[in-house]
Amino acid sequence: MLNTQYGFVIPVYNHPYYLQTLIEHLDTFHLPIIVVNDGSELDCSEILKQLDQQFPNMVLVEHESNQGKGQAVITGLNKAHDSGLSHALQLDCDGQHDWNDITQFLKISETNPQAMVIGQPIFDETVPKGRLYGRYATHIWVWINSLSFEIKDSMCGFRVYPLNETLKVLNSAKFQPRMGFDSEVLVRLKWNNVPFINLPTKVIYPEYGISHFNVWRDNLGMSKAHARLFAGMLIRLPKLMMYKISNSRTAKLKTLKIDQKSKSIKGSEHD
Repeated sequence: MLNTQYGFVIPVYNHPYYLQTLIEHLDTFHLPIIVVNDGSELDCSEILKQLDQQFPNMVLVEHESNQGKGQAVITGLNKAHDSGLSHALQLDCDGQHDWNDITQFLKISETNPQAMVIGQPIFDETVPKGRLYGRYATHIWVWINSLSFEIKDSMCGFRVYPLNETLKVLNSAKFQPRMGFDSEVLVRLKWNNVPFINLPTKVIYPEYGISHFNVWRDNLGMSKAHARLFAGMLIRLPKLMMYKISNSRTAKLKTLKIDQKSKSIKGSEHD
């Protein structure tokens, strides 16, 4: 078993409403809480500074100007790795995620330390239909570019990163710094044959939820990212096909061993 050490990475850009409650909840886990202030305005920045003084487990990292959610996550993951952590649970601070699932995310990751654990959203009636339909367009591109259906939802910001593998990927390419990062990093991790575990989790759109999604800028950035990934997939096609064949054989061998073990147990019961 690997020596695993966990912490949280929270990107923040002008989301003041749930910060106090979120940090109070995360503090109960007695793990490092790395909060990246991505150039927030004064009111949100002041709240973060107060929380940093209030909670010893919190580490505040500040960008002088807004660089985008993707860059904020990259900064947080690098800080987590430099701090000696093996895994980082990323959580958005806009109140959309079910904090009650944090324990389950951590347990599954601890049992499968090599895997990338990602949230598979269960939406309720609060989800805007436009966003829901837009996600499926991204899903299709992710499935094409990864040559896999293993990534059920690439846009959910509730996930656990295995940091060694993630830092290898982050250091190997220039990433889309804004909304496209969440999807792009998963595709590149899949290219490196990192296993994925999808964990269903409730997602809501709360009353004071704030979206910083810029329709033109972010859709253009995501389109460019998908185009780059498609070209990268074609270049890596032979390697990706070898991974698929190897993983399929491994899965069949595991199934065969389980079947043989089951038959052996049944046979001994009849003796």
